[in-house]
Amino acid sequence: MTKLLIDSDYIVYKCCASCEDEIDWGDDVIMVVSKFTEAYRYVVAELNKLKHTFLWDVPELVLFFSDSENFRKTIQPAYKGHRNRKKPCGYKRVINQLKNEYEVIVMPQLEADDAMGIYATANPGNIICSPDKDMRQIPGRLYNMEEEMSVTLEEGQRWHLIQTLAGDQTDGYAGVPGIGIKRAVSLFETKGYSWETVVEAFAEKDLDEDVALENARLAKILTNDDYDHANQSPILWTPSPDYRVDDGAGSKDEATKGSTKST
Repeated sequence: MTKLLIDSDYIVYKCCASCEDEIDWGDDVIMVVSKFTEAYRYVVAELNKLKHTFLWDVPELVLFFSDSENFRKTIQPAYKGHRNRKKPCGYKRVINQLKNEYEVIVMPQLEADDAMGIYATANPGNIICSPDKDMRQIPGRLYNMEEEMSVTLEEGQRWHLIQTLAGDQTDGYAGVPGIGIKRAVSLFETKGYSWETVVEAFAEKDLDEDVALENARLAKILTNDDYDHANQSPILWTPSPDYRVDDGAGSKDEATKGSTKST
């Protein structure tokens, strides 16, 4: 049976946040409150909406959440540092209740993106459901909450290199200053999708290969091959000097294909 692999962090966050309310007690006291049953009902409604999108497959739902610890902070302590805001009321309680009714996966030190990437590549044929553009690195079926697309292995590898150059301000890694998605695609189209192209682009801004590798590791969404299951730890991406996806021909649609937000 086809499974929907759902990025549930953002669903639970937005539903719980929408149910928050303020009570002003005066005397400098303002309390934030929420109704658990209302928040949970909203989450279930969102999950059912996704399931009905793929009704012909009668899909089973698997919910993925990020762990409280993040291995990327060992690579760059400032990673997502600006996003350390408090979770909305009821967030943890909703997740605990979901565990009683759905299959819920949280992997040590991993974000939901990585856990989905590992599961999807270990179990091909399922559908990743996420609005996060990072998931375009993972080969297979992807639903970005607007449309379904198929991602090939080579497309995923190219997108990883593109993100390495372009960076992601919402996640807190800079890439190459002055290079965005379209500029990165143009560069790779000219010089080829290779590690050499990446290193040269960083070097032009007086940034060495160590900085390039740090950005590449922060950008990389883990697959089953990037995870040591025995030790429950990620295997950091390490390219060979001659790493090359392709020479760049025929990939110019990477800048616009499946444009989605980052979470």
